[in-house]
Amino acid sequence: MGRAAMPMRRWLQPALLLVLAARLATVAVVVVRAEPQVPCYFVFGDSLVDNGNNNDIASLARANYPPYGIDFPGGATGRFSNGLTTVDAISRLLGFDDYIPAYAGASNDQLLTGVNFASAAAGIRDETGQQLVRSHVFFILDLLKDQARSISTLRINLTHTMPVNDMNLQGQRISFGGQLQNYQAAVQQLVSILGDEDSAANHLSQCIFTVGMGSNDYLNNYFMPAVYSTSQQYTPEQYADVLIDQYSQQLRTLYSYGARKVALMGVGQVGCSPNELAQHSPDGATCVPQINSAIDIFNRKLVALVDQFNSLPGAHFTYINAYGIFEDILRAPGSHGLTVTNRGCCGVGRNNGQVTCLPFQTPCANRNEYLFWDAFHPTEAANILVGRRAYSAALPSDVHPVDLRTLAQL
Repeated sequence: MGRAAMPMRRWLQPALLLVLAARLATVAVVVVRAEPQVPCYFVFGDSLVDNGNNNDIASLARANYPPYGIDFPGGATGRFSNGLTTVDAISRLLGFDDYIPAYAGASNDQLLTGVNFASAAAGIRDETGQQLVRSHVFFILDLLKDQARSISTLRINLTHTMPVNDMNLQGQRISFGGQLQNYQAAVQQLVSILGDEDSAANHLSQCIFTVGMGSNDYLNNYFMPAVYSTSQQYTPEQYADVLIDQYSQQLRTLYSYGARKVALMGVGQVGCSPNELAQHSPDGATCVPQINSAIDIFNRKLVALVDQFNSLPGAHFTYINAYGIFEDILRAPGSHGLTVTNRGCCGVGRNNGQVTCLPFQTPCANRNEYLFWDAFHPTEAANILVGRRAYSAALPSDVHPVDLRTLAQL
């Protein structure tokens, strides 16, 4: 019996060695796996990068219903796109295994690697976006009477998906000021986790911060004269100055609470969005110059603001030229894999831009060929294009003074 077992033992020994070698190889892969280029990534912004912070507040500025997220692994998470947002693309390029979570549902452990504070409809100014009220739901229903057979079903879907408790309740959102308050609370938690303020400050000084504010201060404020008086109070030049002055104070708070590597995302070409094309473009294709020229004034002042902040001790601020990147894409969409630039993939009315994507609406099938997902927001395909150029500039004009890859190394 013992002699008969000997050949089997000789056969088993090399087999066990092979298993052991395979396991060691697996361990080796884990050991050498690249760490993220920075220890943490914090995000501030509006619906372009919101990933769920508005899900549980009373607001029409929400996207936690299908078909939003149709191409995202987690489905409808609150992202205003069919899939990835720009910051999702950036987080992957920075080497993070997981997408940066929304602050609203983040754990203490997640604070260490960064959270997303962005909120749809948010602006630099506190009043921006406050017009989003329940009455807009019934405006949508009226617009759809000739297009929908079951208005009662749509009414149920809309009011269930986007609840507002009172007809006169103003749309809730977390302005940039509110996002900064949440960040300050998060910093206090980090101090407790890491043991002292010096450790927290050292940790935060290595993080990347992206801040993208201003779109709604034009879209849902200055160019909404029936609701806001800012366009009567200020010329475009004056309004940009007012915004930059408040933005500067807010960014100084961010700097005071440890942010050192900060990328300011410029405002994109809002005048080229399907919503603005539907309302103001005679041919439905020509961008609205009045809107884009006002935004261009703001962006130029934002570049100067970056230069000012870079004079502060330890500060590394940079500007991401989202306006210019979009302009370059629109100039030659085919070279970027896009064929449709003036219509939303999902929406209602002219340019699919008069009303944004409705609950359970069937979107276009060729989403990777569209620049815009809905009336206002880019598709995943466009977000990835912008994210890549923010991370690694394709043209010198894409960033000022450095791209995110360089910022991470500073």
